[in-house]
Amino acid sequence: MFLIAPQILPAPLYIPRRIWYNLGMTEQIAAFDVGDKRVGVAFSDPFGGYAVPSDTYFRTGDFSRDVSALADIARARGITRVVVGLPLNEDGSESVQSEKTRRFAAALEGAGLVVSLEDERFTTRAARGDLLEMGVSQRRDKKKKQVDSIAAAYILESYLAKNK
Repeated sequence: MFLIAPQILPAPLYIPRRIWYNLGMTEQIAAFDVGDKRVGVAFSDPFGGYAVPSDTYFRTGDFSRDVSALADIARARGITRVVVGLPLNEDGSESVQSEKTRRFAAALEGAGLVVSLEDERFTTRAARGDLLEMGVSQRRDKKKKQVDSIAAAYILESYLAKNK
């Protein structure tokens, strides 16, 4: 048996451990899938490798209270950057919901968070498909609680993939 010290291995075989991590990412990022009635919430791991669905926030009908509550959720985890899903039409054009989402994102920025917008086309459809594959109850109220946070995780995964 031959042992080779790391210093004499060819360069492609020896990779320092620090390269395996995204060193530029030292904070968690939150993602919000903003809807008229609910907001799906997801968080990244500290290294930006993956997104995890969290809870779904049920909106109160008071715009400023909703913005404040979501900003508090982000701050409670030490998050300063939020990715908000921007709902676009299939052809990429903006819709009425896009304008509502931009207004919500601007209010989050006003609350002191750094906000990035990310295309969210088909995330809810993919989340519903995932729930069906996992065998989650077909009861509509139970699915609604989960689908928005899974869609937020898809939004965040898309953002993380683009920024690696």
